[in-house]
Amino acid sequence: MTTTTPQRRFERYGSGGLRGRVIVLVAIVVFAFSLRTAVTSFTPLLERVSVDIGFGDTIKGLLGMLPTLAFGVAGLVSPRLGRRFGIEQVTLAAVVITGVGIAARSFSQNVGVLIVLSCVALFGMGVGNILIPPLVKRYFADRIAPISTAYIVFVQAGTVIPAAVAIPLADATNWRISLGVWALVPLAALGPWLWVVRERRIAARAETPVPVEQSPTPATARIAMWRSPMAWGMTLMFGMTSAGTYAMFTWMPKIFTDAGGSESLGGTSVAIFSGVGLAATFVAPSLSTRFANPFAFTIVFAASWFAGFAGLMWAPLSAPWLWALLCGLGPTTFPMALTLINVRTRTSEASAALSGFAQGVGYLLACAGPMLFGVLHDVTGGWGAPFLLTVGMTLAMLCGAWVICKPRYLEDQIG
Repeated sequence: MTTTTPQRRFERYGSGGLRGRVIVLVAIVVFAFSLRTAVTSFTPLLERVSVDIGFGDTIKGLLGMLPTLAFGVAGLVSPRLGRRFGIEQVTLAAVVITGVGIAARSFSQNVGVLIVLSCVALFGMGVGNILIPPLVKRYFADRIAPISTAYIVFVQAGTVIPAAVAIPLADATNWRISLGVWALVPLAALGPWLWVVRERRIAARAETPVPVEQSPTPATARIAMWRSPMAWGMTLMFGMTSAGTYAMFTWMPKIFTDAGGSESLGGTSVAIFSGVGLAATFVAPSLSTRFANPFAFTIVFAASWFAGFAGLMWAPLSAPWLWALLCGLGPTTFPMALTLINVRTRTSEASAALSGFAQGVGYLLACAGPMLFGVLHDVTGGWGAPFLLTVGMTLAMLCGAWVICKPRYLEDQIG
């Protein structure tokens, strides 16, 4: 007897379901806005929080490492959870976890509670990182570039705005309100995601079975990820971009304050660094879809990283905004990588497998970025060795980009 699985009709909103498609898009982009808020609202306030709660540079480095660690763990478990419970249901749970973690963290009275609740919020955000690309593949396969642009723009906006307002908002109120207010974003996403999950369940009860041999085989794809050069190329491109990005999120303010700059300059520099990434998001997905092999663009963005690193290391206060701007162009390979997850796969199942592997392993590798950057600074007493580390990570990113940018499909390489 032939085993059957449900045919996915709910995802095909294009045939008469414009309202549903719009609600799915709203659900995706609102949650996407919250996927960095717990990080960039925190780093400009790190000194204030450390003084109030009481911890030193080692804990600061650990806190800088937590986003990539939590995102990496989420990347390893999210595809399995998505297959077991459905990616829509797991994303809804991630929305709730993110909101609860952000809100509760703002009440932390000691460093242990701060770390645990940060991990809760970051894990929810990490699940969103992994499952949004396959959701785009599932519901908007005919609009990969524009929908990828839309949700990544919201990710970047959620990176820029918290960094820009963290210090002014903390000055007007306190650091706890400045952190906790961002729980309102996942709260706003809750309604649309409840609708999506409800409609998905209604549709599932009315679906027509199809032969299992016609269905995707995500388990095969998942196992073969470890043997796929494409998966490792994506992992290096994604992971090394993230390592450099989170090193800058964590340490750019201190680089400027150590050079004699103000706390406000540190916060502004992170906002500029993030803001350039927001602007780049409008073009990066198109680069990944319109050009058969977009590797040449990754070289340009790597060169921007190198120029920004040089300025920050040798003359940080001579043109601080320029260095932040140049460094901000470097992570354009991040939205390129997110788009390539769908460009280099044929199905949402393969997209989820590649997204989980590349982001899971990539973010775990990226943990080295902020932590080692701080350790090397403490050991050497300067910024030369830390920036040499970021140069090496950028070169590794280029190696990965060279592999994944080649025009081919993951499904044709696995097995």
